[in-house]
Amino acid sequence: MDCLFCKIINREIPADIVYEDEQVLAFNDIDPKAPTHMLVIPKKHIPTLNDIAEEDLALVGRLPYVAANLARDKGFAEDGFRVVMNCNEDGGQTVYHIHMHVMGGRRFTWPAG
Repeated sequence: MDCLFCKIINREIPADIVYEDEQVLAFNDIDPKAPTHMLVIPKKHIPTLNDIAEEDLALVGRLPYVAANLARDKGFAEDGFRVVMNCNEDGGQTVYHIHMHVMGGRRFTWPAG
């Protein structure tokens, strides 16, 4: 498989991993948009939000759970943080393996460009 995130999961490409369990991996984004910017991904390859199957619901529901725990661990959960998932090209998705951006450590504005 040629998926960048699958290569990270399989340790073919290095990443600054901040969390891992049997279903989910989280690592620091290499191009951060905030003082803390992590990506939370399922270990199962699911290309886009459109590809989530009913059997994936528990797995996908784990992503915001892990995101909130990471925000607490990093100390910005109470101040607030941003969670973003992009879908397909017009939605800003560049890696076709679903992932949740978790950003904190600064004030965010809306709309976000």
